[in-house]
Amino acid sequence: MTDSDTDTATESDLLDRLATVEDPRNDDDIVSMGLVNDVTVDGDAAEVSLAFNAPYAPAEIEIGNAVRDAASDAGLDPEIRAQFGEEHGFEADVLPGVRNVIAVASGKGGVGKTTVAANLAAGLKERGARVGILDADVHGPNVPRLLPTENEPGMLPEGDIVPPRSDGVMVMSTEHLLPDGDDPAVLRGPMVNNVMMKFINDVEWGQLDYLIVDLPPGTGDASLNLLQTLPIAGVVVVTTPQEMAVADARKGLRLFADHDAPVLGVVENMSAFHCPDCGDTHRVFGEGGADEIHADYDVPVVGSLPVHPDFDTETADGPTVRDDDSPVQADLEAMVDEVADRVGEVNRRQVAERVGEWEGDDDGEGGDEGEAADRVPAGAEPE
Repeated sequence: MTDSDTDTATESDLLDRLATVEDPRNDDDIVSMGLVNDVTVDGDAAEVSLAFNAPYAPAEIEIGNAVRDAASDAGLDPEIRAQFGEEHGFEADVLPGVRNVIAVASGKGGVGKTTVAANLAAGLKERGARVGILDADVHGPNVPRLLPTENEPGMLPEGDIVPPRSDGVMVMSTEHLLPDGDDPAVLRGPMVNNVMMKFINDVEWGQLDYLIVDLPPGTGDASLNLLQTLPIAGVVVVTTPQEMAVADARKGLRLFADHDAPVLGVVENMSAFHCPDCGDTHRVFGEGGADEIHADYDVPVVGSLPVHPDFDTETADGPTVRDDDSPVQADLEAMVDEVADRVGEVNRRQVAERVGEWEGDDDGEGGDEGEAADRVPAGAEPE
């Protein structure tokens, strides 16, 4: 391109260049998908507004860099803004300051759901996001054990609760309301729902990029009410390789499908034990459970975590994802990145489907998993 060409770059020229920028997760360009809200060129300065809503997701960072390169190649100095609102399908009536609610669920207890939720929250915060976590497992509130808070909940003059923080992560749990850590939360169904609705309606979360909700295990009333109340960006289902855990995880997938909650993927916890003495890998709880779900329902596996003593809350100093000396930190960071990318992938696809005639690839080759990965077909049998 000659100097004269670069001096005359217009909004139309820049838009043509942006049409060559691909969304790596949805296999189409960002202009065709309607992800470019606005383009303004003023002299050598260009401002591009993108319909992005997954802060610090690697794929959105990659797209943003490609947009900057496209503008720079046109001789422009780019400024990129993310703008996402009601016109893109963002629900502002419930938790208006929260951009994405990610539910972490399991079909049964004892599979490490809270470990996954706490490390996901801490990992997103480590990347720079504004994060909160709601411990919705009222009868087994263990989030503060993994994310110990520096203070107690506060109270605003109008009565709203201010969550305490754990190294920057806002934490709200019934554990904070119990007089003794060994006291059980003896609450019947309606009382559980009242507690949860108070946490949703009367907690001042402020402005958050992500709110992680640690759901109770199983498919009971509490999970149903939360799914019906909260604007869920997506659900992460946690399982172990064991047959019974996988069977219960499948039931959870169908529950979310029936309530139109996008399934971001499955995390297989306790997938293997790497023996530090002999160097061998032992599949002590079996293997292939998450892969079976992926094969049957086309739901991606977004994480595979081993059995490791670093996950023990008695010996760990906070969530393992913050431990630079832990050999499992890389596994956790990969899970955090993949979940954030899936949130962005689903959000961007929903924007594209909302603004026009865009349709993703039906052959399953586009993106990572295609549309089936977002919602397990309600009432349908697995493949």
